[in-house]
Amino acid sequence: MISTEMYLTSAAYALILGLALVSVSAPLLGILQQEGYSGRALVGWLYRKKGEMFKRYALLSLCSALLMALFALVFSFAGVWVGVLAAHCAYLGMCAVFLYAMRSALKVPLKKTPRVMRLAVVFYVVLFALYFGLSLGMGATSSAIGHPLAHALLRTVPFSLLPLILPVLLAFSNLLAQAYEIPHAKKFLTLAKGKLDASACVKVGITGSFAKTSVKHFAAQILSEKFRVLATPASYNTPLGIAKCVNEEGIDADIFLAEMGARKRGDIAELCDMVCPSVAVVTGICPQHLESFGSLNAIVEEKGVLAARAEKVVLGATAQELDRAGAMLEGRDFAAENIVCDEKGTSFELVLGGEHIPVSTTLLGRHAAEDLALAGALAHLLGMTPSGIAAAMERVKGVPHRLQLLGGAGGVHILDDSYNSNVLGAHDALQTLRLFAGRKYVVTPGLVELGELEEKANAQLGADMVGLDGVILVGETLVLAVRQGYLDAGGDDKKLRIVPTLQRAQELLAAELGAGDCVLFLNDLPDKYL
Repeated sequence: MISTEMYLTSAAYALILGLALVSVSAPLLGILQQEGYSGRALVGWLYRKKGEMFKRYALLSLCSALLMALFALVFSFAGVWVGVLAAHCAYLGMCAVFLYAMRSALKVPLKKTPRVMRLAVVFYVVLFALYFGLSLGMGATSSAIGHPLAHALLRTVPFSLLPLILPVLLAFSNLLAQAYEIPHAKKFLTLAKGKLDASACVKVGITGSFAKTSVKHFAAQILSEKFRVLATPASYNTPLGIAKCVNEEGIDADIFLAEMGARKRGDIAELCDMVCPSVAVVTGICPQHLESFGSLNAIVEEKGVLAARAEKVVLGATAQELDRAGAMLEGRDFAAENIVCDEKGTSFELVLGGEHIPVSTTLLGRHAAEDLALAGALAHLLGMTPSGIAAAMERVKGVPHRLQLLGGAGGVHILDDSYNSNVLGAHDALQTLRLFAGRKYVVTPGLVELGELEEKANAQLGADMVGLDGVILVGETLVLAVRQGYLDAGGDDKKLRIVPTLQRAQELLAAELGAGDCVLFLNDLPDKYL
């Protein structure tokens, strides 16, 4: 029989331990956030082979079990409840140690958004209910056995196993939270669509396998010389991201630039239904996201949805396959010719509207000139003159983490190209690195989301690094293919090192680099890929 005392103590333990388990689950919440709140993706990532995060939770569980058993047995001689209390205090202590050890576990910190906070509350309720029910069940079982040691162990040790199933419990809590999140998101999206439909501004959709954010960023700066422009911030390219921009900023603009991302079939159609763009920009197509699409043809078809839905289309150099979409193609008389790159910037000849205009920019790399030309073609289509566009290009500022030149300590040059590199961008970044006069180093974990081409692409990435003064590969997921490609192409194994973390790579660089040297940080992968 379960006594009132057992109900009260179980509730008290559930309240406290539930909060502790939510706290130690912060890294899991961070991964779930990176996975777009996909519980299935979270569980798959945590329990995959060599899942380092899962090993840490398993260690927490093992250490807690041993410590709780020890405290329960040692202190039970002072009274059964004293042993149970001591064991739970030991559990809290282990959770505190885990929290301290994991304080910097994620490279991309958890963003404490309203959605995350709502999910944390649901997760806490689930943990409370589970802990309370388990505590009552173990209490009833121990009472039936009637032995003090059995009571002490059954009321403590089983709870130490909960960290092993935290990912599953969080995924379940996330599923429960959908009962609120889905209608809430629908209301949020409906509000944004209403504002978009009511606005007379020109709506531009920008998609592609790469350079979406850069082209949007450049186009916004160029167009702002003549028009009132609203562009989705940073890399906001999902329905909720676009809705957040519209609902918070309003549509007090002549032109709305909406970046449109796609990881699966139907994503672009959903975004087009929301924004209803009359102008489309397709920056280019490469095997990026091949892992989720399955084939390059599927990627072409998905990007082609935007071209087919818009009235006017501007295509990048590698997007010409979309001609078959049957859209009305515009802005095709543009190009960036005679491109000259050095460590101070890029100069090129802008071909636009039949005119050839020299342009100089502090942006680095060949792709900067090509992206500027694409943004210029959009601006020309929307009514700006070629000369006005060229003049605006010289004032354009770069996008953070896209081949951004930074000054490091001791006169070291840092090329920050850490945002989600692709096969074409990685090649261009390495070519830009070679323009610098001092010693040249690259730090990279490899390339992702390339499906069956991933190993081949990473081997080619390794081959492209031959001749550099230092190659530092980070992590264990993809670096073996990069290393093999580097060595097969004749790379010097004495110049190549593999380190477990970016922090360790930075420590090596701090000890080796000097004034005039340059290091390229290429594709700083988020935690879900490591």
